[in-house]
Amino acid sequence: MADLNNVIFTGRLTDDPELKQLSNGSFVCHFTVACNRRKDNNGENKTDFISVAAYKTTAEKVSRNFCKGKPIIIYGELRTHTYSNKKYPDLKMNVAEVYAKSVYFAGKTKAEEMNSTAVFPIPDINEFEEITDSSLPF
Repeated sequence: MADLNNVIFTGRLTDDPELKQLSNGSFVCHFTVACNRRKDNNGENKTDFISVAAYKTTAEKVSRNFCKGKPIIIYGELRTHTYSNKKYPDLKMNVAEVYAKSVYFAGKTKAEEMNSTAVFPIPDINEFEEITDSSLPF
């Protein structure tokens, strides 16, 4: 039987991803993606904030290459889990989040962004002229 639980969406990270190492040595990365919906009947934009969890190498890739505001494409599956609130232990909380199987760049990586926004280009040393003390005006 084919896997029917597939989610594909794109959006921007609302904050820097949080990478944590689990007790078994593997990594998990949690982050939230803001996804715009089509305009409603009143012509207003709506945004959904989707919780995402990535594991192992995908978690490391997200942590290394993505930061707040960067566009990202997520392919994964929707998962739900239940937990108890410490303050109200009898109250069970249901949470849905996307388990990211893979992520894709929808824009520049952090490294590309840093290189393209340099304030001053790195000069070529061969373009400089040697100046001696006798040629200085002071």
